[in-house]
Amino acid sequence: MTQALTGPESGLSRAEQAALIIGRWVEQEEPGARLGTRKELQERVGVSKGTINEAVRLLESRGLISTRTGPGGGLFTASPPPLARLGHALLTLDDDAADVGYAVRIRDALDPLLIEDAVSHSSAVDIVRMRRSLQEMENAMGAQDYLGFLRANWDLHVVIAAVTPNQPLRSIYLSLVDMIRTHTVAIKSGTAGPLPEYVRARHQLHVDLVNALDRRDHAEAMRLAAEHSIQNKP
Repeated sequence: MTQALTGPESGLSRAEQAALIIGRWVEQEEPGARLGTRKELQERVGVSKGTINEAVRLLESRGLISTRTGPGGGLFTASPPPLARLGHALLTLDDDAADVGYAVRIRDALDPLLIEDAVSHSSAVDIVRMRRSLQEMENAMGAQDYLGFLRANWDLHVVIAAVTPNQPLRSIYLSLVDMIRTHTVAIKSGTAGPLPEYVRARHQLHVDLVNALDRRDHAEAMRLAAEHSIQNKP
């Protein structure tokens, strides 16, 4: 059944009106439901091919629908992306990230072992590299680039991991970080508070940690390692 582009939304462009109509249909469907082909939607909405293509582009950019090709393809309501929890934040993952949540937990469990080694084995050059990562974290935080902040944070942990003489530990840890980094596409606030506050707290903790490593303060470094673990828990 064709739905005319009229009503209070008539001030919008025809593509925006079409996107609004299809968006209402999306709200009534389950995630992953098939809406039809472009031609079928074009006929239902009663618009031109160019208008439906622009409407589809708008809906895809808003994460409301996805396009699949091949037999049985067409337009589908978007499935919610997989998520992994990191303390008070949520990592938004790509579709191939089924094991990232496990990788985050294992990585966090290994952090105290690496930090303990870093207390004894960090050189002046290592500390300089760590402080460079801290600066990148601060720059990203100032720009409100929270995914960039997270990536700089992972870079810091890679530098810390490189210090350990324990090759199996280093290899396992770096492979876990690589898995997490590869599949994380965004970070957003969880339910426990605003993301900027969480990011600031994590930055300060890592500043304090690098300072403790620089002083070779074993007790303080391990205290911060424990606090880091607590921050990473929901």
